[in-house]
Amino acid sequence: MKPYTIVKPIIDFLLALIGIFLLWPFFLIISIFIKLGSKGPVLFKQKRIGKNKKEFYILKFRTMRTDTPAEMPTHMLQDPDFFITKVGKFLRKTSLDELPQIINILKGEMSIIGPRPALWNQYDLIAERDKYRANDIKPGLTGWAQVNGRDELPIEIKSRFDGEYTAKFTFMLDLKVFFMTVLSVLKSEGVREGAKDQEVASTTKGAAL
Repeated sequence: MKPYTIVKPIIDFLLALIGIFLLWPFFLIISIFIKLGSKGPVLFKQKRIGKNKKEFYILKFRTMRTDTPAEMPTHMLQDPDFFITKVGKFLRKTSLDELPQIINILKGEMSIIGPRPALWNQYDLIAERDKYRANDIKPGLTGWAQVNGRDELPIEIKSRFDGEYTAKFTFMLDLKVFFMTVLSVLKSEGVREGAKDQEVASTTKGAAL
C-alpha cells in the first residue's frame, strides 16, 4: 500500500473541514438566492456509485426545476435550458453547485480528487471503469478525467483517464489536478448541457429512468 493512500483521507477531511468554516457565508448566500429564484429545496440529492461500487447520495446545490428527470445526466437531457433555473445557470457555469460535496468528503464518501461518481444507472460507465479498477477508490469532487475533457469525453476515454489516476495517484498528481481544475472552472471548459437525439437513444439502457 502506498503511504499516500493512508495520508490522503486525512488530508481530505482536514481540507474539507477548513472549507466548511471558510465557505459557510457563500453557502448561506447561495441558499438564499436558490430559494428566491425557484420553488423547491436548496440541496439536491442523487444516488451515485462510491468506493467499491457502494451507493451513496451526492449533495449539490439545486440548479434545476423540481420536475426535472432525477436519474439522468444533465448532458443527456434533450432541452436542459427548459429545466435549469436562472440561478442554476450561474452555479453550474462556475461549478459552485458542487460545493455541498464538501459534506460528502467529511462523511468519508468522497475524496477531493478522484473519479467523478457515476450515477447508479450508468451501467456502461461503471462496467468500463471496472476494467481499470477505477471503482475501487473513492470518487472525487474533481478528477484526472475532469481536467482532460469532462463532459466532452467518450466513456471509454474518460474511464481510461480514471484508470490512469487509480494506478498512480500521488500527492503531486492530486496537486496538479487541483490547479488544473481551478483553470478549467475559470475557463468553463468541458461543460456540455443537453444531448443530441442519437446520444439519448444510445444511452437509454445505461442511464434511463
